[in-house]
Amino acid sequence: MKRALVTGGSGAIGAALCRKLAADGHHIYVHANTGTERAQAVAAEIAAAGGSAQAAIFDVTDFAATGAALQRLLGSGAIQIVINNAGIHDDAVMPGMSRAQWSRVIDVSLNGFFNVTQPLLMPMIQTRWGRIVSVSSVAALAGNRGQVNYAAAKAGLHGASRALALELASRGITVNVVAPGIIQSPMSEGAFSKEQIDRLVPMKRAGTPDEVAELVSFLASEHAAYVTAQIISINGGLI
Repeated sequence: MKRALVTGGSGAIGAALCRKLAADGHHIYVHANTGTERAQAVAAEIAAAGGSAQAAIFDVTDFAATGAALQRLLGSGAIQIVINNAGIHDDAVMPGMSRAQWSRVIDVSLNGFFNVTQPLLMPMIQTRWGRIVSVSSVAALAGNRGQVNYAAAKAGLHGASRALALELASRGITVNVVAPGIIQSPMSEGAFSKEQIDRLVPMKRAGTPDEVAELVSFLASEHAAYVTAQIISINGGLI
């Protein structure tokens, strides 16, 4: 049984990732920051289904606190699967965007990627097996009005992941990015009408969190051992 950390594990996509990786036979750390009860509920759901999971609560933007939390988890052994899924929106067109809005979004997605992944690398390298998957967005590939900060943060994951993939390729560790399009969630339901989805998405529907989870599951498996440094979009033909 490998140990997997899913940041942002209490949200719609994050919970689906946790459930699928648990079904694959891994022990799951369901991460949350403020959503403690939701993370605990996801872990309890996994345990009730016969899987293995526990909640892990820390703020990915706080390097010291994240490091301390991860050191406690590493006391039980290396975490070989890291899913960087934590991210936030704070939308505004750039002429009206505050510095705080810019920094907050960058801090969670991009600095959070470093704060979580870096402390886990040496223990992972020592096992000579690892899977690092970051969840990005179609906004990083095509841009989106009102999301300059979000697009910048997620696009930063693309460059960082490709460079890290080169550094780790000889150690049996792959690093990839999944870039979802419009995925069913409370957030997307408020942002996109059925008419908008029909117009934007050639498949004329939103994707599901479970479909994203299936792709991440593959990238985190033995079957994807030769897939690294890739940005894979799952978007129904949106771009």
